[in-house]
Formats: sequence, C-alpha cells, structure tokens
Amino acid sequence: MRKPEIDHILTRMLESHPNISDFVITVGKTFQVDSAGQLVPVQLRPPFEKLTPFQTEIFALNLINQDHRLMHALLKEGSCDLSYELPGIARFRVNIFSQLGNISIVLRKLESIVPSCAELGLPEAYYKIAREKNGIVLVTGATGTGKTTSLAAVINEINDNSSVHIVTLEDPVEYTHPQKKSTINQRELGKDFDSFVNGLRAAMRQAPKVILVGEMRDRESVEIALSAAETGHLVLSTLHTVDAGQTINRIVGMFPRDEESQIRVRLADAIRWICCQRLLPKVGGGRVAAFETVSTSLRVKEVILHGEAEGKTFNDIIIQGRPFGMITFDDCIIDLFDKGLITEGTAISFATNRAVVNRGVDAIKKGRGEQTSVIANLEVDKGYGKQKPEAWR
Repeated sequence: MRKPEIDHILTRMLESHPNISDFVITVGKTFQVDSAGQLVPVQLRPPFEKLTPFQTEIFALNLINQDHRLMHALLKEGSCDLSYELPGIARFRVNIFSQLGNISIVLRKLESIVPSCAELGLPEAYYKIAREKNGIVLVTGATGTGKTTSLAAVINEINDNSSVHIVTLEDPVEYTHPQKKSTINQRELGKDFDSFVNGLRAAMRQAPKVILVGEMRDRESVEIALSAAETGHLVLSTLHTVDAGQTINRIVGMFPRDEESQIRVRLADAIRWICCQRLLPKVGGGRVAAFETVSTSLRVKEVILHGEAEGKTFNDIIIQGRPFGMITFDDCIIDLFDKGLITEGTAISFATNRAVVNRGVDAIKKGRGEQTSVIANLEVDKGYGKQKPEAWR
C-alpha cells in the first residue's frame, strides 16, 4: 500500500457510516469504524476480510512517513502519537501501538470547526471557567469523552471575549483556533517541543495569561503547572479520572509520601474547577455528555487538605453547591432524562448512586402521569394465617 491507497481507504471509511469518531485497524479483523459508540466493519473493494501483520505494518509506516522520532518511540516505548491529514477532507489524531508483536492503529477523527460552549450544551461552569484569571482547571474523564472538545470551547469563549495571550501545548493539535480577540500560539509535541515538561518551562517565558496543557502526565508537569498557576497564570489541562475525589488522589499519588501535605496545600490554593465528563447513548442515535462540576470553596479546600470523610465528601459539597454552578453526575443524568435525551435504562445504568437516580426518574414520570411501577394486579391473600387443610400438612 502506498500513500494514495491509504488516503483512499481512509476516505471510504469516513464515508461508510454516520457519526464516526474513530477508525480501528487491527490484525485479524477487517477495517472498522466507531459509529455512535459501536464498532462496525467497513466494506471495501477489494475486500479485506482479515488484515495481516504485513498490511497493518505497511499502513503504519505510511502514516509515520519516515519520521525518525516516531519510529524510535514506537520501537522503544511500544506506541507513538501523531497527526494525519486528508487534504481538504479531515484531520486525525493517530496512535500506533504494538500488541502481541503486531501493529495496531487507532485514528480519532478531529473536527475542523472550533465548537462554542453553547453548541456543545456545556453547563454554566464552563462559562465561569472562561472568566477565571488564574489557578488550575482540570477537565477529566475516560478516553474519548470529549475533554479536548470541551477545552477547545473554553478557549474559544476566552478568544471571543478577552484580549490575552494563550499558549497551547497539545499532542497533537486537534482544533486550529482562529486569531480573534486573543492571540493564540498552538504548539504540537514532537514538532514544536519535545516533552510537556520542557514545553511548560518554555511557556513560562512566553508571557501567556492562559496555558493549555494537553494532559498532566507526570509529577514534573504537575509541579510546573502548579508553579504557573501560583504565579498568576490560568492553566487548563486534562486527567484520565472519573470524579473529583479520584482526580485529587491521582495527583497526590504522583508525589512521595513525605510531600503529600505540601502538595495538598498547593492544590487547595491553586485549583479553581474540576469538571468530569461521561458520554451516554442518546435517544435516536449518537451520544450526549453528562457532567460533574465542582468549584473551589472553603469546604472544597478542607476536603483537598484532609481527604474525604463521612459527611465531608465532594459529592455532598456538590449537591449543596448547585446554586453556584456545581452539579453531580446523577443530577445531570436526571436532567437529561427529563429532556428526553436518554432512556430510563441508560439513566440507571450510568448512575453513580442508582437510588438517587431512581427517585429522580420516578418523580419525572409521576409528573408526566406515567406509571412508575410495573407491579400490578395485587390482591389480598385472604387465606393467609388460616388453618390449612389436613392434606397440606
């Protein structure tokens, strides 16, 4: 396979199904795409029933395009990240990795138009994040839950309303922001800087007001991000954690035991927002995001300093902080059900606390005049407790 053939296959894959987010290329399987959260095969001519190790390796080498840094990363670390473009059609974030001695490839389709917070239906918290002047904001969630897209919308909001210098450090650059009210410099790992740590150090000397870091990957990058926040910068970044408590524990766990108290103090002072995201199956196809958002307060700082305890958890604080823009996953899921965006089964299965979501769903159904229980045709057992016939004894 040569580059024109690679581009032809990618184009056919892109046109094969609606709502495509990822391409998956693995030995022993045909070409597949992720359409609305489900992996589906792609029919090509000539057909590829089962890809061979040679075919996936040639495909990968064409994507790498003789880049020695990427080849070294693939051979030494077992995987590498890059960006790839179909001119005039689409851009992709690519991860090439080794599995059982063979090469597999996952391509994430990148959107060409920078979304707004309104278009994504982001909660009030994201508008407040765009107005922050310093500190750290973390957007968390599993891979593929839209963290980068949400941060792009926040940067777009800042770009529309503030005249500041923004520096982004990304792997790779997914959304290309136009120069509007702000001045934006977007830097890509491997092309413009060699590591997030070095990129962050350099960014401190580039006079930014806002720094976007693609991901907090290690202790050193967290330390530099904290230093940037403490010196008056707004630092936006992501972590692969599912809620606020796990986010704090993940960061604290990057540091030695004897530094735990110090890092908790620094986090309590620096963190402004923690926003967690999940994607749920949407009624009629596609997916919709559910959010959990928590902002800094005296109670939040206390929990960060001393850890969660009975009656002092992030969930308790968020429930009581809804007037201030905070929301739990469960409340967000109930809201989505109320709007008809998700089914009752989806709401229950994705709930953090099923009892809370069950009560919320029942209240909504009762307000609509719908049945809230499947129990029917109950009768009083009139023979209960009476003496049984001799034959039953």
